[in-house]
Amino acid sequence: MNKEQKYTIRISLIVALGGFLMGFDASVISGVVKFIEPEFVLSKLELGWAVSSLTLTSTLAMILAGPLSTTYGRKPILKIAASLYAISAIASALAPDFVTLVIARMVGGFGVGASLIIAPMYIAEISPPNIRGRMVSFNQLNIVIGISVAFFTNYLILQFSQSDASWTKALGFDIYQWRWMLGLETIPAILYFGFLFTVPESPRWLILKSRPQEALAILKRVSSQAQAQKDLDAVEASLLKEDSKKRVPISQLFKPALRLVLTIGIVVAVLQQITGINSVFFYAPMIFEQSGIGTDASFSQAILVGLTNLVFTILAIMFIDRFGRKILLVFGLTGIALSMFLLSWGFSTATYTLTPESVQSLPEHIERSKTTAMVGKTYQSDVAFKNAINKAYGEIEAKKIESDLITASISMNAWLILIGIIGFVASFAISLGPVMWVLFSELFPNSVRGLAISFAGFINSGVSFTVQLVFPWELAALGSSLTFLIYGLFAAVGLIFIIIILPETKGKSLEELEVMLVKK
Repeated sequence: MNKEQKYTIRISLIVALGGFLMGFDASVISGVVKFIEPEFVLSKLELGWAVSSLTLTSTLAMILAGPLSTTYGRKPILKIAASLYAISAIASALAPDFVTLVIARMVGGFGVGASLIIAPMYIAEISPPNIRGRMVSFNQLNIVIGISVAFFTNYLILQFSQSDASWTKALGFDIYQWRWMLGLETIPAILYFGFLFTVPESPRWLILKSRPQEALAILKRVSSQAQAQKDLDAVEASLLKEDSKKRVPISQLFKPALRLVLTIGIVVAVLQQITGINSVFFYAPMIFEQSGIGTDASFSQAILVGLTNLVFTILAIMFIDRFGRKILLVFGLTGIALSMFLLSWGFSTATYTLTPESVQSLPEHIERSKTTAMVGKTYQSDVAFKNAINKAYGEIEAKKIESDLITASISMNAWLILIGIIGFVASFAISLGPVMWVLFSELFPNSVRGLAISFAGFINSGVSFTVQLVFPWELAALGSSLTFLIYGLFAAVGLIFIIIILPETKGKSLEELEVMLVKK
């Protein structure tokens, strides 16, 4: 490894810390909800708002971040994102009421959206073509690590809260658990802000702003002098053709010349979320409970899901520049479709029968006499069984006892569900997870890259929010089998699109890709 590669890796790792903060910020709330619900006396809708409010503002930030980075530079926007993370963490930890907490979370959402868009864009613009895929994938790896660290620190703080050590009580772990969980993010946010001062501005942005000598000096640090000059000339030629120094209106994205790259970008953005990744990550305990394993096993299986996500994201970084983007997408989407079809088939084989013996094994708080009409009757679907529970107990009470009744009555192979979920997460992590952001950083020409990535990211985030919102309804109205079948069909359709339409972008400069993909 030469000094130019070492420098590129160092800069990429620093910038990719934005991904770590994004992953941490998005998932740390999972450990907080059990504390804030009773403390602030929240309704279920208010609790859902506390969780999802970050997604809404991050979606808005994705639209704003690209154009702002074109005007003011990639580095200043990343610094603002780091500041917003720190402000959000401190304000969330000190929030005296629910409204303040939601506002603080929404502030963090702006940081999430900005870093999610700008970090991979910056890394792509500073990295040589032969290692660009791995460098951009650092951002996705850091998101995965951030998610895992958030789960771990939540668990650690919970253990501290139960400790009799004097130092844990002096720091208030026993009464401020959720405040420590949220406030801990301040440390990496401040470190990120400080490290960004050691990072140069994007050379392609400097060229865009008629500062070629500054850009050349940076390009020489990431590649040889001859290659640096070649890259400078190529970017300048590209920008001259596009007259990219003018502010780019969004209508520019819909010109016929960009039809192919925009179509690919939108399809991949939708595909990454419509196949159900956030249903699995945000509702994993609910999915596992549907298989009858009970709630006690959800934590250990969630750890396995997180570990799988991390391992296969690392494999994606290792393989993305060796095998290419298209190969990983084809392999991953095939695995996603097969995994979802396995989940669908597994749930379709489930039957639900309450016997006198299983009724007696129910927890004491469940009124067993109300199961009389259900005992001895076999239900062929989860929807029919849940409807019977609602009829017997009423909708409000049924929500509290549904998991216990499913565990007591279900007959199915729960291993199929675990295998399907693990297979899905592995397939996603080695393909759509990291590859989407690499493609976003490569597909669009210099003149509209910031705007185009923001637009595609906005669509991706909007689909993500919708999938999260409707998943519980899908389980209740359509059933587990049909829900996962729909996800599998989306993956199959996406696989056909990738095979037929997507070209391979591996090993080509951004300017070469522009010539190949943008129709003049």
